[in-house]
Amino acid sequence: MPLLEIKNLKLDFLSNGQKLRVIDDVSLTIGAGETVCLVGESGCGKTVTALSIAQLLPSPPAQYPAGEILLQKKDVLKMSKAELRSIRGGVVSYVFQEPGASLNPVVRIGSQLKEMLKLHRPKDASNTEVLRLLKLVGLSAPESRMKNYPFEMSGGMQQRVMIAIALAAQPKLLIADEPTTALDVTIQSQILELLRNLKREFKMALLLITHNLGIVGEMADRVAVMYAGQIVELAPALELLRRPLHPYTKALIESVPKLADTRRELAAIPGAVPSPGKFPPGCRFYPRCPSARPECATRMPDLAKFEDERWVRCLYAK
Repeated sequence: MPLLEIKNLKLDFLSNGQKLRVIDDVSLTIGAGETVCLVGESGCGKTVTALSIAQLLPSPPAQYPAGEILLQKKDVLKMSKAELRSIRGGVVSYVFQEPGASLNPVVRIGSQLKEMLKLHRPKDASNTEVLRLLKLVGLSAPESRMKNYPFEMSGGMQQRVMIAIALAAQPKLLIADEPTTALDVTIQSQILELLRNLKREFKMALLLITHNLGIVGEMADRVAVMYAGQIVELAPALELLRRPLHPYTKALIESVPKLADTRRELAAIPGAVPSPGKFPPGCRFYPRCPSARPECATRMPDLAKFEDERWVRCLYAK
């Protein structure tokens, strides 16, 4: 039984009296203890999809004209405010992309952690538990760090604090949105290793949002590739990396620098992701696709099953 099941989700943003379709017919499942990577360029809809899982997008401008988000069999889109407060942190927690912007700059780290504990585990809201959580995420000198303000810590330390806050309520699903952005390579590796170990220890499911295909093979069980508000390919991680089916997935993999091939010119995808309201009428990748055919310009492909556990949104996948 899936822990999370998104079914045919559509999301609109109201802008100047117009409805702009941002997420279009997205379906995705995550099982208990599973790691799923959501991959794509900036502007593809990855973060908006993730924020919808706990209804963190303000309404207006966000509207959901169709679809379901089933979290432990309950539809998040039909929950009351009280029910949403109980699942936010308690069932699904977030590690946001910018820890420096997510942490309160005028509140000490220990107090911010204790706030989460008071909300979801009031009996454990103590300095002892705060210290345990800071040690759990590998923060050095936790007794001193809990008295720090966020600006007194490095980006890597702030990210560890964000992970500790996310874990404080002992969630079933952890959503990490670009958790290694703006961190140096060594710290990136440490954060990913920390997430992998904590996921195993707490038996959590993990939704990892990234544009970096380099971390997919070592982190993910399955990968969902997103483009222009749609999932265009869904497959087991190693299968997708060995044999991508969608032209967009192939282009993403080709654009990853290869250390062993210093003479080859770095491949780039021409153009940019279209903005909501400016999506092409047919295949949304058509204007940038090197394999496009005339039919692609007018016919919208469905996300269709290609083979066992593999789905692709392309008329000519092979």
